[in-house]
Amino acid sequence: MLLMKDIVREGNDVLRKVTDEVTFPLSDETKKLAEDMMTFLKNSQNPELAKKHQLRPGVGLAANQVGVSKAMSAVLIPDADDNIIMEEMLINPKVIRQSVRKVALGEGEGCLSVDRNVPGYVPRANKITIRYQNMDGEFIEKTLKGYEAIVCQHEIDHLNGHLFYDRINQENPFFVETNMLILE
Repeated sequence: MLLMKDIVREGNDVLRKVTDEVTFPLSDETKKLAEDMMTFLKNSQNPELAKKHQLRPGVGLAANQVGVSKAMSAVLIPDADDNIIMEEMLINPKVIRQSVRKVALGEGEGCLSVDRNVPGYVPRANKITIRYQNMDGEFIEKTLKGYEAIVCQHEIDHLNGHLFYDRINQENPFFVETNMLILE
């Protein structure tokens, strides 16, 4: 079982390198990694298990965040009533289309690999189409907007060696671009 001690923190080189493409069929080791990553997210969103194992809640986890340089991320996004609206392993994901309109979370973004609060808006495309492979190697295209788009862009950034705060305007962290949506 993955715990917070297994999460690589900022400053570790693996977080700043572009991850390696995953090849198919998946090895048993890669399947186990995917299962462990998704289980971590499920446990982190369960208040009792999160407290018991001292887990910070997460909605996404990239393989390089557990020290493995593979282009795959687990995404587990609940709605306001804790119903799961997206539960996916994104393998070799790419953003293939994105809107001009930007969006940012009003409270800013956080990251399991960043143990400090970094204030500021993280501008991202409000609507994206991603292409990725599932666990069977099938290609999937999905169009996402708002919060789901933010989460997937955050995870894809990880796989390309970027952290969320790289996108914050250093001169004016709360700068709002023209027509940018702020999600509260």
